[in-house]
Amino acid sequence: MESKLIKQITPAISLHQYNEIPVIKLNHAVGQAEIALQGAHLFSWKPAYCPQDVLWLSEIEPFKLGTAIRGGIPICYPWFNNAGTPSHGFARISLWQLSDYEVSAEKVQLEFSLFSEQRLIIAKIQFVFTGECEITFTNYAEENAQAALHTYFRVGDIRQLELYNLPTRVFNSLTQTEENVPSPRTIGELVDCVYSAELGATLIQDNQLNRKINVEHINASDIVVWNPWHKPTGGMSETGYQTMVCVESARINKRLNSGERLGVKISLR
Repeated sequence: MESKLIKQITPAISLHQYNEIPVIKLNHAVGQAEIALQGAHLFSWKPAYCPQDVLWLSEIEPFKLGTAIRGGIPICYPWFNNAGTPSHGFARISLWQLSDYEVSAEKVQLEFSLFSEQRLIIAKIQFVFTGECEITFTNYAEENAQAALHTYFRVGDIRQLELYNLPTRVFNSLTQTEENVPSPRTIGELVDCVYSAELGATLIQDNQLNRKINVEHINASDIVVWNPWHKPTGGMSETGYQTMVCVESARINKRLNSGERLGVKISLR
């Protein structure tokens, strides 16, 4: 991948070019992060105390303009899945602007905005990095919009993963039926399902990397869990599924009105 520095914005924040996509890089005492301006897409986050990235990114990601980045946290908006064209909405392949930032000794706050062709605000997303990562998405333009923070978490081995605090009733998107499932949940096949967010935070127990990731869903109605297993998936290698799991904070069944927010707070134990 070709990468070059375009501008040093502050001592901690810089603008780079990754192949065809501009990227904001954070290098601060609280940790490191990389956010593509295409999609305001956080695709790397390493808190200072963590030796490995919390997020998964495809090892074959080409960073091509107009093609959604495979990994990190794509913003699915203003629709989810195939409810419109392109799939998962236009936000993740649109260029956003770094509209505000605040840097202190113990916290970095970055805000990105998406505007229409008429220069009207469509949406904002705010990232707050401390020892945790808190993300807040705000919908401004669409009434009854869907949104999802489609988070790909890096794990050591999908077969040694356990997901805690999920309901035992789920909508299986593969069969389009509701079914009963165990809790805690393990993954040993293609999984694509939508849970109710009624139980609050999800805990990812990564037994291979010996870490726990707490995923607090803020103002979400749904939690999507996805792993493609052996199914061929665009932008992903044949073995990519072995080191990732998607646990998404979403508003799918309960739509977002203008001014409403969706968020997630990620922390490690």
